[in-house]
Amino acid sequence: MKSATATATAATWTRCGSCAALVYGRRLARNLLVCPECGHHDRLTAPQRVDQLFDAGSFTPLLVEPVPFDILDFTDTRPYRRRWEAARQETALPEAVLCGRAEIGGYPLVAAVMDFRFLGGSLGSAVGEMITLAIEHAADEALALLIVATSGGARMQEGCLSLMQMAKTGIAVQRHRERGLLSISLVTDPTYGGVAASFATNTDVIVAESGSRMGFAGPRVIRQTIGQELPAEFQSSGFLASKGQVDIVADRADLRTCLSRLLAAGHRARGAAGPSAGLPAGPSAGGPASGPASVVITDPERLVQRDPWETVRLARDIDRPTVRDYLARSFDSFVELHGDRLYGDCHAVVAGLAEIDGLAVAVIGTAKGHSTADLIAHNFGMPQPEGYRKAMRVMSLAARLGLPVVTLIDTPGAYPGREAEERGQASAIAHAIQWMSALAAPIVAVITGEGGSGGALALAVADRVLVAENGVFSVISPEACSAILWNDAQAAAQAARALGLTAPSLLRLGIVDGVVPEPLGGAQADHAGAADLLRAAVGETLRPLMPVPTAELVNARRARFRRFGQAAVAIPASVPAPLPRPAPREKETAA
Repeated sequence: MKSATATATAATWTRCGSCAALVYGRRLARNLLVCPECGHHDRLTAPQRVDQLFDAGSFTPLLVEPVPFDILDFTDTRPYRRRWEAARQETALPEAVLCGRAEIGGYPLVAAVMDFRFLGGSLGSAVGEMITLAIEHAADEALALLIVATSGGARMQEGCLSLMQMAKTGIAVQRHRERGLLSISLVTDPTYGGVAASFATNTDVIVAESGSRMGFAGPRVIRQTIGQELPAEFQSSGFLASKGQVDIVADRADLRTCLSRLLAAGHRARGAAGPSAGLPAGPSAGGPASGPASVVITDPERLVQRDPWETVRLARDIDRPTVRDYLARSFDSFVELHGDRLYGDCHAVVAGLAEIDGLAVAVIGTAKGHSTADLIAHNFGMPQPEGYRKAMRVMSLAARLGLPVVTLIDTPGAYPGREAEERGQASAIAHAIQWMSALAAPIVAVITGEGGSGGALALAVADRVLVAENGVFSVISPEACSAILWNDAQAAAQAARALGLTAPSLLRLGIVDGVVPEPLGGAQADHAGAADLLRAAVGETLRPLMPVPTAELVNARRARFRRFGQAAVAIPASVPAPLPRPAPREKETAA
């Protein structure tokens, strides 16, 4: 029986290759060759991909013409040149990739779309050269890049010249990234070998079509070489997502929308109106505004002086807005990115590209929940090492695209379990702190609930740090502190009063730069009101940072944290200091 791809446009019945259901050909074609019974995604040709993904009539091929390239005079059961010529005739394509300029949702880009029918989509010299030319064109024209990957790997008939295409294309992608441009890989079925180990996975964002498979070594190679048994879902899109290898898994019908939203974020990052366009009017320099129109509170005397233990309980209230509540209400759009590209995806950390008042930003936050099931799903807001590594990856993307970073922190602390320690929890936190200190982008951190120890600090090394009125930031939980120092776990309230963890104390110490007020009754009583206040606070705090050169931001950020605790060491006047030190902050000296 013919494949669904071959017969879907005809008025015939087609049997699904996965569930064996009979589907009317025209219905299958209308469904983009996705079985309506089981959701199986049949393979598309490159021309079909062009029709499906790009705005009608927008694809303009690059003017390149592959030529016969049998430099090794290779013959197996058939001369390579004959195979190549037969593939051209059977597919009506010049090579295994179509390259050109196109638009998705009106956003311009350069695309390279591979076709598995042409010698298994193998990466030969012509394919590598065409993709490299496309990437270079995107860099020269300051356009986003999309590569639709499908391949069995390197083209063996061209020997090591085929292998060199992995390096050549990788260098081209890196040069494109260095221009501050967005690159996206769309992984389709199947993607293996040299393509999987080059431009399919070295882009900024990796989107995997549902049902696709990707890996360096295919299942057959693994079984034949080392005899290892593999699970049925091995290397599937779902498997890859669970292992942190891809950002997004999307059904075919959702790909255009998904790609359009990513391109929109990249386009806004390079908007001609400048990075501060869309933010409310206000002061152009200094810290958070402090005038009558200011939302952020910088005077601790204006804050309600609550009992610290009561504040701890308010910060932990299960009804307080979570990061997803704020993303839905305070921000205008959000595209979530997943995975650390090394081990897995931490559900306690949410990260992605968002928009607020017309400004594209990267948002990273710790997630809790409003029910026991939600809390368990998000590991009670306690990040694993892969959560911090995901955060660093998204921050790096933000810096390359010229986006500011906003972090929303509500965590009792980093996850303390054995698995986290085995995967390098301490190292992940240390590197996140160091990473943020040097990030060439404006950073605003907001502690919206709990700020638990180093697990919170790893997302709070920012140019400006804010805390919600009923938020807390502490070196240790009151319960743990009381157990260690009071030898009494019941002395938590006493420990809370001694730790200086509430907004007024943090503001006096200079640990935070401002306080985000909460609606009457607290954020837990009015999510919409709390979201409006957060949105305004982020806007007025971020605005003065946007025009500051990134080198100055980094120097000031490092100086901010350099001052903490400086007054704890006195250097006698008769002893020259080994290095000049910045003056202590007035707030810290007074404290």
